[in-house]
Amino acid sequence: MDTLITKGKSAQKPLVVAGCVPQGSWNLKELDGVSIVGVQQIDRVVEVVEETLKGHEVRLLTRKTLPALDLPKVESSNLQVRKNKFVEILPINVGCLGACTYCKTKHARGHLGSYTIDSLVGRVKTVITEGVKEIWLSSEDTGAYGRDIGVNLPTLLNGIVAELPPDASTMLRIGMTNPPFILEHLKEIAEVLRHPCVYSFLHVPVQSGSDAVLSAMNREYTVSEFRTVVDTLTELVPEMHIATDIICGFPGETDEDFAQTVSLIEDYKLPQVHISQFYPRPGTPAARMKKVQSNIVKKRSRELTAVFEAFTPYNGMEGRIERVWITEIATDRVHLVGHTKSYVQVLIVAPQTMLGSSAMVKITSVGRWSVFGEVIETLTQADKRTSAKERLSSEVKCSPCVDQDESCACSGDKAAAPCSCGPEGCGEQQNSAGTDTASHNQQLLDAQDKTSLIGNFLSRRRKTDPTRKLGDSRTASGDSLKQENSREEAPGEWGFVDRVFLGGLILSLFTLLALLVHLGFRVKLSK
Repeated sequence: MDTLITKGKSAQKPLVVAGCVPQGSWNLKELDGVSIVGVQQIDRVVEVVEETLKGHEVRLLTRKTLPALDLPKVESSNLQVRKNKFVEILPINVGCLGACTYCKTKHARGHLGSYTIDSLVGRVKTVITEGVKEIWLSSEDTGAYGRDIGVNLPTLLNGIVAELPPDASTMLRIGMTNPPFILEHLKEIAEVLRHPCVYSFLHVPVQSGSDAVLSAMNREYTVSEFRTVVDTLTELVPEMHIATDIICGFPGETDEDFAQTVSLIEDYKLPQVHISQFYPRPGTPAARMKKVQSNIVKKRSRELTAVFEAFTPYNGMEGRIERVWITEIATDRVHLVGHTKSYVQVLIVAPQTMLGSSAMVKITSVGRWSVFGEVIETLTQADKRTSAKERLSSEVKCSPCVDQDESCACSGDKAAAPCSCGPEGCGEQQNSAGTDTASHNQQLLDAQDKTSLIGNFLSRRRKTDPTRKLGDSRTASGDSLKQENSREEAPGEWGFVDRVFLGGLILSLFTLLALLVHLGFRVKLSK
């Protein structure tokens, strides 16, 4: 941060700084002459920028103390800034309920303040219409959501999931959660993670494999409780992937404490482990604790990193076909980046027009941090074709059931649904459906037949022919209807009665012509 501020000041650029650090340490010398936006005033960032551009220094640091917060509304989509237009990062609360001894967040962001479910669900509806394909729930502790306003995380998640497109074109990613507040909702969270529109992925930071260190950190859970979270989710959610965090060299950490951490990581072989070295944040209790020697901290960090990097979490994926949601361009500018349902990173070579779509991808090779694949089918295009078929079949109603115990067979349905009409309604629906379809077919036939005198006779005969069944329109299938129309519309396809009628008509015409010729010959002779 210091480097960026120095560069900005050197270039004589107006600066606005936001986030935890300026909120918690607003009196830093480096922040002199810089506008600051507090973590709970971010909805006023446009106002701050405008005033800063006028040459004013603005500092908005006041915390809101409302029991329930409405998510700041964006009056214009032009004010909605996204680093990636396909990804919406949605904060569900501010602050936290914890008091970790090493963390500055509580000092900067204050006590937990949850946004209302209505405001969050409303934002989800809006961003979906704007073309967002991934929604990331953001929080200092997702599991603590709603405890300050009398609701809970499962209620929020179910409300959001209900608004996601059923074709899973927009996916939900649940944010980081500490073990204490998710323990009581594990089964409900697992049910949400199994949903087709939710990534089977969760970030649960453990920080240490030693209960003694966790107590010094004031993390408010034990290693056993962390294991319960991981074991339950991996058991209840297929292909569940969990990420975690480790702090190496926390004050007071012994060799035995560190060995327990290594053992925990080796037991689970999690695909993502974020390893950091302890850094004392000014003003935190941990900054006053006796530190572990820096060379030991670095040694432990390297050792744990070597253990983690030896894992091969994606072995066995090669050859599998996975649905992948593609949202960004890789740093090599060659591959596109997508993720599987388990949030495994997939790198593919494909045109940038595929950004924002999902595709069926065959995994061709696996690496340590990601897998590589090739696109088999782009589901966005397939969905469009399916939608066209659905619109066609939706115009053709269910074939009405003659018997109340029958099932109504609808075009495009995988299974027949029980008939919902009563004993009298079935007959009425059948006659109505038959009449409508027969009328449509009759109009097509009349349009062709009336182009000739013979056609006119035939069209009239069809209207009065008792052998034609009014309901014989095969309305149960769009393909059958198409065949019916093409069979009746095709020229030259006449039934037996039609052929006899036409033959008799032609014979009568020839007889009349012969009679006229004969009469004309006799008149000529008499003269």
